[in-house]
Amino acid sequence: MEEKSLRITGTDKKFFNKITNTLTRMLIPTKIGINGMLISIKRNSLLKVFENYELDGNNYDEEELEKKYDSAYEAYLEALDKYVMDSIYKKVRNNTATEFEKNALSKYYEVTSLKESEYIEYKYRKQKYLIELDYEGIKVGNKEKLIEKYNKFYISKMDSLYKAILKNYSIKVADNTNIYDSSKEWIYTKIFYTLEDYIQNILALKIENNYDENLKGVKSEYEKYETYLVGKLDTKDGIEKNMILLGISRKLFTHSLPLIVAEQCYEKLLKDARVLVQDTKIAVKREKAYSMLINLIEDYNIKLLSTKVYWESAKERDEYKKFWNKYKEISKIKETDFMEYIKRKEVLFIKNDIKNLDKQKTDYSKILKYYKRKLIDYGVMRQLRNSYTSNGKYIKVKQKV
Repeated sequence: MEEKSLRITGTDKKFFNKITNTLTRMLIPTKIGINGMLISIKRNSLLKVFENYELDGNNYDEEELEKKYDSAYEAYLEALDKYVMDSIYKKVRNNTATEFEKNALSKYYEVTSLKESEYIEYKYRKQKYLIELDYEGIKVGNKEKLIEKYNKFYISKMDSLYKAILKNYSIKVADNTNIYDSSKEWIYTKIFYTLEDYIQNILALKIENNYDENLKGVKSEYEKYETYLVGKLDTKDGIEKNMILLGISRKLFTHSLPLIVAEQCYEKLLKDARVLVQDTKIAVKREKAYSMLINLIEDYNIKLLSTKVYWESAKERDEYKKFWNKYKEISKIKETDFMEYIKRKEVLFIKNDIKNLDKQKTDYSKILKYYKRKLIDYGVMRQLRNSYTSNGKYIKVKQKV
């Protein structure tokens, strides 16, 4: 009898589990519908307040408008957060979720995992995630008027969120304490990742919608960046792509990614580029890496150092002034003798980089040898014997650049 009753109980459990799962699956679409309506209401309310906030209407004073906007924005985010936990989470748990929903929940957990260790980053990235999630849903709906209306809010808010995220990274890069890894490699990686994410998703949208006339100067740089979106990138391509990202950042993020931080990012790329030239064994590939390094040196000196106001020492400032005057002098022959201009400019960059390498801790002996070979080929440096004998001793000769 006991065995029989146990079997019946086990059967009943399976039966009731099936009923529970069926009911849950039936109720989930209702939950989505309710949450969808709630999100729609909160979104419409936010967009209405946003229009007034942007226009700075006469109905409210500036402070009152800001309070209304903040309140509507907070309610909107709460509705989106509730949708993730009530609907997407339950669908994933019940194995009824689409790939999009599975990825959405995975990204949600990725963002929330930052809460304990990186609260400031978590705060901005969660807002960014929720807004992006709703934006994807709006685009699928194909309601042109809503998309057009939402785009204005989306671009404006995303601008401020990306700037806040980059500013947070900038503070960490500028931090000289031992709290963070001294190499700060992971912060540089995050900076480049965030810049690329912005350019792909926000800058592209701005250009597509003619959002800002001031972007005309960035379009050519953006078109260069687009060429790196096709095919697999090697190390050289990756450095070149990041060089373009930094160049664009100097026009779009001058405050959230200040010059002192951008300078360290450039120095990180220069280090990577020099190491690549040193380590590349195949002559053709090494020449391509070297050409990329020369372009990077030019970008660093012209796009960044030429705009630098505050220097660590008067000596460094004076040295750069001498370099800058030589560069301007060489630039005068660009129109009349382009090949001579290229040669002189390259020689100037090599000599200047050799001086900089003397201050570095990294072993750059191989690239110094490569640089000197280039100077000899250009006829601006003589090849001397490496040593001579004097009183039975070998003495090394250091070649002057």
